[in-house]
Amino acid sequence: MPGSKFGSLYSIMTFGESHGPFIGVVIDGLKPGLPIDLEEIQRELDRRRPGQSKVTTPRNEADRAQIVSGIFEGKTTGTPICIIIPNQDQRSKDYGKLKEIFRPGHAAFTYLKKYGIFDYRGGGRASGRETATRVAAGAIAKQLLRREGIEFYGFVRRIGPHEAQTVDYHFIEQNPVRCCDPAVAQTMEHYITGLAEAGDSAGGIVELHIRGLPAGLGDPVFEKLDAELSHGLMSIGAVKGIEFGNGFRAAEMLGSENNDRFHRDPVSGQVLPATNHAGGILGGISTGQDLVLRIAVKPPSSINKVQHTVDRSGAPVALSVGGRHDPCICPRVVPVAEAMAALVILDLLLVQQVIADGEKNAAALALEIEQIDAQVLMLLQRRELLAARQSAKPGMPEQSPAQQLDRIRDLAEQTGFDPAKVSKIWDVILESIK
Repeated sequence: MPGSKFGSLYSIMTFGESHGPFIGVVIDGLKPGLPIDLEEIQRELDRRRPGQSKVTTPRNEADRAQIVSGIFEGKTTGTPICIIIPNQDQRSKDYGKLKEIFRPGHAAFTYLKKYGIFDYRGGGRASGRETATRVAAGAIAKQLLRREGIEFYGFVRRIGPHEAQTVDYHFIEQNPVRCCDPAVAQTMEHYITGLAEAGDSAGGIVELHIRGLPAGLGDPVFEKLDAELSHGLMSIGAVKGIEFGNGFRAAEMLGSENNDRFHRDPVSGQVLPATNHAGGILGGISTGQDLVLRIAVKPPSSINKVQHTVDRSGAPVALSVGGRHDPCICPRVVPVAEAMAALVILDLLLVQQVIADGEKNAAALALEIEQIDAQVLMLLQRRELLAARQSAKPGMPEQSPAQQLDRIRDLAEQTGFDPAKVSKIWDVILESIK
């Protein structure tokens, strides 16, 4: 199946289904010798795993990462890294009654139209379980980016009608909904649990702040930073929209309100935007400010409320999905969103490093040319001195300019240098040492 690969220099390929024996990821593009904290990979997976609170699915998966290849004694070997995660608490029998039914909001209909076959047990590749593999790959990316001073802060901004008004980074991991506002978190939690008891679900908005980004990441036109982030984040199955900075509010603003004016920063002395309505991106390239984005997350489709649909033959069916499902996916989307953004940022940072290396190579070439020019001048000076000594000695035979030119043209042909160019250069040399 195409579409399971992501990234260019730091690339991943995920594999496995929700109810198969394993899910996993193959990561490529890291040089050897990079220290990797395996416990941090597990900590990130623990943030995403099911069964961690009453606002998530009760499916109890440990999500223990197993490193199959690419890391030896805590360091990358330069070969592809393979990580697998066993599926241990799947209940495939719960899906038997759904085999022939088109569940509202699910991908079975479109997968069948495209492939003619669909793993109905938990949604197969369309399941949110696949995102655990992204979190594992993103955990490695986040480690490497932290060494560059880049940090990711994801949180729940909104659940249904309830929206956070303040942002406290330290509070995010202290509440089960990963809300950033202590005054709203409990209200969000009660709202979700109430919907779960009623057999329904809720969507919301997840916000992500990326701090410490250098200016200059991203490429113009088709590979803009916001376009690449949109690609990564919109590939998360539950995400239905994305915005940067003012986002859709910019449609209601005036240019004088939405533009970020520039000023000289009083602390650093650098010229920087004074505001951040653009969310840290101008022209598809990072400004060096905090990158601010928000994603819209849909309500989970599997609910216990009765829904009216049809089976594969078109016969009407009254369906209550049942089983174990999240009443709101937003808290578990937070680490997935951070991971996908980290994959994008690391990939672009590696591209930028290639550009920088190219500039270094260009500087080295310029230095070498400069050194050759100095050597040429020193040789000309040496030749002029020897010619003067030769002419000062009585009885020494002298070559005419024509004879000298013939000799130089012969030498040029022997060394592969263009004789016509040599003739022009030699005329200048002879004129300068008269």
